[in-house]
Amino acid sequence: MAEIRSFRSGEREGGGDSSAPRRLAAIIVGDIASYSHLMQLDEEGTHKRVKRIQRDLVEPSISEHEGRLVKTTGDGFIAIFDSPVEAVRCAIVIQQNLLGRNVPLPKHSRIEYRIGVNLGDVIVEPDDIYGDGVNIATRIEGLAEPGQVFISGAIYEQIKHKLVCGYEALGDRRVKNITDPVTIYRVLPDAQAVAGRRNRRETILILLLGVTSLVLASSVLWYLVQQPKGGEGRQVSVPSSTPVAPLTPTTPSLAQSQQSPEAPASSSVNAPTIVAKSSTPVPQASHEPTPREPEMVPIPGGAFAMGSNDDPTERPIHQVTVRPFSIGKYPVTVREWNECAAAKACTVTAAGDDEAPAGNLSWTDARQYVTWLAKVTGKPYRLPSEAEWEYAARAGTQSKYWWGDRMMPGMAGCKDCEPSSSTAPVKVGNYPQNRFGLYDMGGTVDQWTDDCWHKNYQGAPTDGSPWITGDCASRVIRSGSWKNDARYVRPSNRDSYDTGVRYPTHGLRVALGS
Repeated sequence: MAEIRSFRSGEREGGGDSSAPRRLAAIIVGDIASYSHLMQLDEEGTHKRVKRIQRDLVEPSISEHEGRLVKTTGDGFIAIFDSPVEAVRCAIVIQQNLLGRNVPLPKHSRIEYRIGVNLGDVIVEPDDIYGDGVNIATRIEGLAEPGQVFISGAIYEQIKHKLVCGYEALGDRRVKNITDPVTIYRVLPDAQAVAGRRNRRETILILLLGVTSLVLASSVLWYLVQQPKGGEGRQVSVPSSTPVAPLTPTTPSLAQSQQSPEAPASSSVNAPTIVAKSSTPVPQASHEPTPREPEMVPIPGGAFAMGSNDDPTERPIHQVTVRPFSIGKYPVTVREWNECAAAKACTVTAAGDDEAPAGNLSWTDARQYVTWLAKVTGKPYRLPSEAEWEYAARAGTQSKYWWGDRMMPGMAGCKDCEPSSSTAPVKVGNYPQNRFGLYDMGGTVDQWTDDCWHKNYQGAPTDGSPWITGDCASRVIRSGSWKNDARYVRPSNRDSYDTGVRYPTHGLRVALGS
């Protein structure tokens, strides 16, 4: 795969070799739906919006998922990936971020991509890629609906057990200039949506059956009401003149247990109904076993200079005052997380060693965990704010890293923090603690905060509270992980990710306090 890595870095192979290498690669093709119509409505405005989306969303997402943008057209893009898993993750992130951006816009002015993903053999040249692998991805994109990700059967076979999402089989489709039919799947980012789509027809049938039954029951009741009031009909329709004694012997003990001796005899007419309801034990709320609470460290309140000049997203440096609170000594572990999963309060089960940090968690997952933990313990557990996280990570320092201005081996778990990089996070607490006694506040696993994403600190709160206005389709994530390089483990480093998308390096650390 050396040539693909060279292609991704943008380096050209030796100029004397005219042969273009062929490689098996995952290809994403994206195209804006109704682009011509949008240009007719507002040519300059649409052009600027498309360029901004490409710059702020498409290109960073491709890079973050270890892909390479091959080229952009006026209304689309083509990207190449070594990994089918990363290609589909990237496509989901792009679509879900656009979904959040489009919420406040009228439908006719929304920019929506159709995205197709295919795995195939391609010819890789310095400035473009060619072959049926690209052609099929293009045809799949043409079949996709706006805002949707369609994938080929070849991609599906590679990712079907590796991503936490659902798939809807759309069957085999014949596409232009491709001899054999192509198997198509629609990607459903919410795995539970699969059942929803699959059972929609059954739900409608059940509703129709219920309505039919109700109509029949109403007809029968109407028929009984209209019967002549004589003979047997009179015995049924006049309960006040009908002796109730025959009912009493059938449920003597139940009637005695539910009625006081002073109850008037006439109330025994309703006794069978009351007894039937009260004879069934009322289910009590089950007392959940006490969960394994994360070990918490109290953090004293104080003021600090938040941010840095190392990256535009970390500016401007501003003074923040934080109230006392508590934060987890470690990131939430697999063992701690899976207690929530076992209680059916968290929808995903974490994999790995019990003492490793729980990973592959979305912000939505993280919120499920703290909500459950607060409920079963009666304590105000929550996600930390971005300011609280940085304050706790700095632990009274203002240096580049919490231990100083230079990277030192053995201080954090990241890709180039040690001579040998790891392919998975090690157990929590494997690296030194900072001055507040907190472990893994930089590296090991990314950690969600409660803040919505903003591209810089202009207008940020100065009281340590979470910033919950702005682009709340994405939330702030801190710490960096074992897959990132050393610049990500700085206390001031900040990043964002879509709230509903899971990624292997994403975990959480809980906070406690009002």
